[in-house]
Amino acid sequence: MKTVPVLIVGGGPVGLITSILLSRLGVASHLVERHPGTALHPKARNINMRTMEVFRQCGVEAAVRAAGLPIERTGFLIWAESLAGREIERRVEARSHPNGVLPSAAPHCLCAQDDLEPVLRRHAETLAPGSLAFSSELIRLEQDAAGVTATIRDAGGEKQVRAQYVIGADGARSPVRGMLEVPMHGMNPVYRSVNVLLNADLTPWVKDRPSAVYLVHQKNLRATFMTINGVNRWGFLINLPLDASFDPYTPERCAEVVRAAAGVPDLEVKILGVDPWVAAAEVAERYRVGRVFLAGDAAHHMPPTGGFGLNTGVQDAQNLAWKLAAVMKGWAAPGLLDTYESERRPYGVYITEQCLETAVSMGRGPQAANDPTARAKLARPEFHNELGMIFGANYDSTAVIPDGTALPVVANPVTDYVPCARPGSRAPHAWLERDGRRVSTLDLVEMRYTLLAGERGEAWRDAAGAAAGSLGVPLSAHTVGAGADVADPESQWSSTYGIESDGAVLVRPDGHVAWRRRSGAADPKRELETALRAMLHAHA
Repeated sequence: MKTVPVLIVGGGPVGLITSILLSRLGVASHLVERHPGTALHPKARNINMRTMEVFRQCGVEAAVRAAGLPIERTGFLIWAESLAGREIERRVEARSHPNGVLPSAAPHCLCAQDDLEPVLRRHAETLAPGSLAFSSELIRLEQDAAGVTATIRDAGGEKQVRAQYVIGADGARSPVRGMLEVPMHGMNPVYRSVNVLLNADLTPWVKDRPSAVYLVHQKNLRATFMTINGVNRWGFLINLPLDASFDPYTPERCAEVVRAAAGVPDLEVKILGVDPWVAAAEVAERYRVGRVFLAGDAAHHMPPTGGFGLNTGVQDAQNLAWKLAAVMKGWAAPGLLDTYESERRPYGVYITEQCLETAVSMGRGPQAANDPTARAKLARPEFHNELGMIFGANYDSTAVIPDGTALPVVANPVTDYVPCARPGSRAPHAWLERDGRRVSTLDLVEMRYTLLAGERGEAWRDAAGAAAGSLGVPLSAHTVGAGADVADPESQWSSTYGIESDGAVLVRPDGHVAWRRRSGAADPKRELETALRAMLHAHA
C-alpha cells in the first residue's frame, strides 16, 4: 500500500496548485486525476489579482502570463447585436483601482484553462517528480482516526493509497463529496449553456476594440464570444432557457449560431469542441468531514458571470495548504484545520450569491422566464468591476486575533476596496525596497508567518526571532521605514497598515493579517507568543 501525507483528488487548476503549494511548504503529496491529461476546453479564463498573487507566491506568475493574453488586449466589455453589427454598449474593463493605481503587484491575467493547466502541471511535476498520476480514478474512501484509505483504479487495476489527509478538488460532480454524502445548498439549475471551442478569424471585427468578452444580443439569441488568443481561437457561449434541449446543438448547428452572432453569413468556422453544461449556484454544507476536505468546484458551484469559480478555488487551496503543513510539521495543533471551513465557506457563499445576482441581472436564471424585460438586460454595473469581491475575504476565526477595529465602510462592497490591515483582511500591497530592489509587501511573505514592524520596531523583530525558536514556528521578521531592514520610499506603509513607528503586524503564510499591535508593548516576546499559541491552537 502506497503511503503519502496528503492525497489530492483532481488534476484541474485547484488540485495542481494544491500540489505546488504543499511542495513549497515541504509536504509530500500524491495527486490522482481520472482524465488522461489536462483540460481540452478553455473553460475558465479570467485570473484575478488575488489569484495572481497566489501564483506569484508559488513562482509561476511569469509562466502563466506567458501562456495567456496581455491585459492590454482585454480593455473593454462590449455588447452588440453582432460582431459586425450595431454596438449596444461599451464599458471599460474596471478591474484596476478607480484612481489608476493597482491594489496589487500582480495584475489580473486572461489565460484559458487549457493553457493554464499545462503550466501548473509542469511546475508541480518539477517540484515533486512522480507525484501526479493521470488516468487514475478514485473509487472508494474509508477513513479512521489515524488516516484515510483510498482505492484507486488505473490501467494496472485497483490499488490502495493510505494518506493522513485527502483533498477533494475533483470538480462540480465531485465523487469525493458524493462519498462523504455532503449535500449542496442553493439554486440548481440556474440556466443552461453550450460551451463551444472554435477557430475563426474575427480580426476585422475585434482588432480595434479589444475585449475579454463580446456579448451578443439578438431577439432569439444570447451568446458570448470569449477571447482566447484575440485572433482566431475563441470560446463561444450559447445561453439557453432552462427548458431548452441540448440535442440540436451539433457542431454544424453551433457553426451556424457562430455565424449569426458574428453577423457574417459566410464566415469560415471550424468547431473544435462542444460542451453543454448547466449553471448552478450552490455551496457544500460542509467543507470538511474528518480527514477529508473539499476545495474548488467540489465545495461551491457558481455561475461563471465574473469568472470567480477558478479564482475562489485557488484561494481555497492557499488557505488549506499552509494549515495542513503547520499541523503535519507539528507547529500547530489539529484544531487549526477547523478554521478552513469557518473562513472559506462564508466567503464561498458570498461569492456564489454575488455571481448569481450578476447572472440574474443579465437576464439569466429561472426569474427570466417571468420577466418580460429580461431579454433586454445587459448586466449590472458591478459586472467585471468587483474589486471588493476580489480582495474582500475578511476572516473571523480562531486563526485570527481581533484588535477591536472595524472594517472600512464602503458604499458598495462588491466594487469598492479600501486597503486595510485589520486582522482577518488580506495584507495590503505597498511597494517597498529591499537590497536596492523594488518589492511588494506580499513578496516578503514567503510561505511562512511574517512579522512587519515599524522603523522603531526592533523589539518586535527580536521577539519574532525568539518566538520562532521557542515555538518552532517558521517566522521571518522585518522592520520597515527609514533606516530599517526594508525601505518605504513612498512613505505609505505605516499609514496603510494602521500602525505607529513602534507597532507591528503579523501576516499569515496565505497573505492575510493574523494579528496587529498598533504601537509598542512592555513585553513583545510574551505578547507575540501568546497570540501565536492562540491562533495555532497550541498549549502553553
